[in-house]
Amino acid sequence: MIIGPRIGAAIGAARRNGINMSRTAGTPRARALSAALRETRRASGVGLRALSRQLELSHTQLSHWENGSRVPSIETVAMILAALRVPSGDRERILDLARNTAEPNWLTVGLAGIPQQLAGAIESERAASAITEWAPMIVPGLLQTPDLMKSTMRAVKLPQHEEDVRMMVRAGRSEVLTREDPVRFEGIISEAVLYQRLAAPGVMAEQFAHLIEMSERPNITVRVVPLRTGWHPGLLGPFVLYEFPDAPSVVYFEHYNSGAFIPAEHDVNEHQKALAEIRNVAFDTTDSLGLLKQAHQEWESQT
Repeated sequence: MIIGPRIGAAIGAARRNGINMSRTAGTPRARALSAALRETRRASGVGLRALSRQLELSHTQLSHWENGSRVPSIETVAMILAALRVPSGDRERILDLARNTAEPNWLTVGLAGIPQQLAGAIESERAASAITEWAPMIVPGLLQTPDLMKSTMRAVKLPQHEEDVRMMVRAGRSEVLTREDPVRFEGIISEAVLYQRLAAPGVMAEQFAHLIEMSERPNITVRVVPLRTGWHPGLLGPFVLYEFPDAPSVVYFEHYNSGAFIPAEHDVNEHQKALAEIRNVAFDTTDSLGLLKQAHQEWESQT
């Protein structure tokens, strides 16, 4: 493909302005941008080396942008999207990520934000060395079975195409727990989760069998917080803490139709303190496993 004048101008601007923005690499928004660039190129059927030749850029540089170790300028992102002939809707979504990679906090709101929000969470999961999730009302996402995911999505009456997209996006997330170098995961759940009927008894029984199996892995810890504990900071709501080997930790809040990534050191420290307090009131791993087995038996008896 011949590079047109607009793309050529973008290349020149990118080279003049400096195409690396390493200071923003590692933020959730930057991770989402790298995932968007990678998946967009793959969906277009263009190889990394072919794209590098087309744009007259190093394939190593393109690889850095796609794996998130470096962040391209907005001019460079526009150049890549133009070369791949990305539709206008997707192009604006990705450019919005590129415009704001330097912002430390990231709030996504509304249906248009869901793909970005999930991309940020998925890339954070892939890059994290440790993940801790406090889940007071539902099984942590990384430990959910596909049937439970499907049941909860149908309960909120999502359009079929949206359900399909979310299932596809979530399908591979748990691989970070079972890969060759798995992430360390600690899931702390409320005792209420054991009794919440989020799906048919058979689905719930399968879910708790899966929780029991996963909790026996050396990199996974599941603990249960009893209901009658009095006040503790976990009562204020769910959150996830991502810890990275090469970037500051991030706190993630996922709500009904929005989400927020907060990397501020003060906020991260406060949530680490909150986790310590929640652990203090939780059952140990042995007693927690006993409760999971009891819940499994109770759900199985209802099938």
